[in-house]
Amino acid sequence: MATPTDHPVDPFAAVESLRMALDRAGIVLPSLAVDSATPSLALVDLGRVRADVALRLAEAIHPREAAA
Repeated sequence: MATPTDHPVDPFAAVESLRMALDRAGIVLPSLAVDSATPSLALVDLGRVRADVALRLAEAIHPREAAA
């Protein structure tokens, strides 16, 4: 489980890093963006995806459990 860090993370850098990693896995999240509604929280909006994209994302994150 992810835990908050002691140092701030630039949400724009996080979005670009995630976009590049997803691109290497052949996955596109069209709505991936920084959530500008609450800048103090530095939230990243992953958006909505089709079910097949969600399965490919699960496979990229943890290959052995995605098919279970």
